[in-house]
Amino acid sequence: MNQTLVIAEKPSVAKSIAAVLGAGNRKDGYLEGSGYLVSWCVGHLVELADASAYGEQYAKWSLTDLPILPEKWKYTVSPDTQKQFAVLKQLMGREDVASLICATDAGREGELIFRLVYEQARCRKKMERLWISSMEDSAIREGFAHLRPSADYDNLYRAALCRARADWLVGINATRLFSCLYNRTLNIGRVMTPTLALIVKREAEIAAFKPVPFYTVVLALPGFTAAGERLEDEAQAKNIMEACAAAEAATVNTVERKEKTEKPPALYDLTTLQREANRLLGFTAQQTLDYLQSLYEKKLTTYPRTDSRYLTSDMADSLPVLVNVTAKVMPFASGVPISCDSGQVINDSKVSDHHAIIPTQGIKDADLSSLPAGERFLLQLIAARLLCAVGQPHAFAETAILIECAGYYFKAKGRAVLHPGWKELDGRYRDTLKNKPDNDREKEAKALPLLEESQELEVISASVKEGKTSPPGHFTEDTLLSSMETAGAGEMPEDAERKGLGTPATRAGIVEKLIKVGFVERKKGKKAVHLMPTQEGVALITVLPEPIQSPSMTAEWEYQLKEIEKGTAGPETFLEQITAMLKELSRNHEVVKDGASLFPSNRESIGRCPRCGGSVAEIKKGFVCDNRSCGFAIWKENRFFTAKKKKPTSELIAALLKDGRAKLSGCYSEKTGKTYDAIVVLNDDGGRYVNFKLEFEGGKQK
Repeated sequence: MNQTLVIAEKPSVAKSIAAVLGAGNRKDGYLEGSGYLVSWCVGHLVELADASAYGEQYAKWSLTDLPILPEKWKYTVSPDTQKQFAVLKQLMGREDVASLICATDAGREGELIFRLVYEQARCRKKMERLWISSMEDSAIREGFAHLRPSADYDNLYRAALCRARADWLVGINATRLFSCLYNRTLNIGRVMTPTLALIVKREAEIAAFKPVPFYTVVLALPGFTAAGERLEDEAQAKNIMEACAAAEAATVNTVERKEKTEKPPALYDLTTLQREANRLLGFTAQQTLDYLQSLYEKKLTTYPRTDSRYLTSDMADSLPVLVNVTAKVMPFASGVPISCDSGQVINDSKVSDHHAIIPTQGIKDADLSSLPAGERFLLQLIAARLLCAVGQPHAFAETAILIECAGYYFKAKGRAVLHPGWKELDGRYRDTLKNKPDNDREKEAKALPLLEESQELEVISASVKEGKTSPPGHFTEDTLLSSMETAGAGEMPEDAERKGLGTPATRAGIVEKLIKVGFVERKKGKKAVHLMPTQEGVALITVLPEPIQSPSMTAEWEYQLKEIEKGTAGPETFLEQITAMLKELSRNHEVVKDGASLFPSNRESIGRCPRCGGSVAEIKKGFVCDNRSCGFAIWKENRFFTAKKKKPTSELIAALLKDGRAKLSGCYSEKTGKTYDAIVVLNDDGGRYVNFKLEFEGGKQK
């Protein structure tokens, strides 16, 4: 009997698919049954090989070797995932396996994960693509009933390859270049570094900002206040205040009343959900993605990594049922009239790979109270947005009044709600939050009393309110994600599907990596957690040339990747631009004057690293290169020395780093039990561990 091999991205997803297919027989690394073998990857099983795979000389970091530009790309299987790769390779090679189904996540990285395994295993069997936006059983069955040809996703794979190779080229070459120039690890990333540049630039703007005072005359009138225009001259403001205070009355000059509506908000894509969850719930972008991925795998929400905020027309009939189910299980919706205008959220032209993030009908039977708190709060946020998005418009009457007093003019605005619409439910949801956001401006604009033109009003008092212009705000994850999303957008075609730095799927990881490598830190402010550059992060952007840190250039690259996905651009042109930039950098870039002083080391150097030229310093457990990406380390409990009952000292290591050899007296011989003297030679080949050998008089080696 022929079998079909299904490969998912994660074990949990494979288990859900296997349950639908009837493959319930558990094996080592896969499930079997009903003519299917269902297995899984574990993240990126196959990855681009390190630079050392292209030549032994690249094991050490050297400016003379740059740029490293592979002619033929090499791949490797991570030691941590070799077992599962072996399972997949064996399954692909089975004679009874006639075809494969790619069931990895339906996106660019999911496509790359599967295709690299397929290529590395040298499989040539027929393959098809499962493309779904929900892990519900019905969605899985529907997806298997309408499998798509793998060729439909060849351009997606090409774009994913380009992304991975571009990141490798920039990461390997730029990191080595600037780490060698400044003698310490300076991690450079194609998207990470321009994102850091945004943060550093914002802090520079804040530091350079000089507040300008301004003055506003405010009239207290019966039942409301009216404000004059902003003035820079305090004396002028006081003169107006005194004139108005002495006036017998103020006169209503004009009254304008307009009825307006505010449309419901659009549904969430990943970025808007991450921003809102940061602002309302205090979640980091990565936490939101992790919670959302878990909810997706539990069949409670749809596919996470989407850049669309709309649904497709084939969902119109089932949407009212989903809305009613959602309203019934969400406590904040109790007693609120629920409506469902599907037309507000359906737009096929604005959905590319996946539709907006919404709950699934699985929430009807799930025990939501048993969910981890973070997942439960996020699900409530997604549910609230769905109910608001299909709700009725918010209707209000806005009144604008112009007041004249002592020859000066003052304005007042008021708002009266005519029909709460979607905002009633939105307000009910926000009332459940522990840390309620600041009141919206419209809540502050209260209804004005009924007034008529030419009506005279008593001036109860006049005062001068002093204020100052405000600097830009420190970035929060909410505002940084917004800036990443719009970076370079002004230089893109208006109809560009993807703009900005990174993708919805990668932005959270970029922020986390900036923090991990020490370029950015989270600092708690009065109302929010801010993302602030460290001293090292500021120093890095100070010394980097424009092409490496340019948000506009990186946004242009991301746009080109999307064009490759669509088949309207070629991978070769994209990678040629990257390599041309790296060649130019490697040939012409020079150290910024006094740039090394921007990267002070907290540890005393005992010598230069033989691999990258960085500084080697002593720590508690050994001697390590300050360049963390280099990996050079000589541990004090190194087996070579412990076998000889010796412990490397800073003097010995300093000599080895300087001359490559040093005298070692009193070495213990395990064979004879006696001691001897020898010359220890540093024999480093760039591998995981540093090697040594012994030399004796007469050139004999050991």
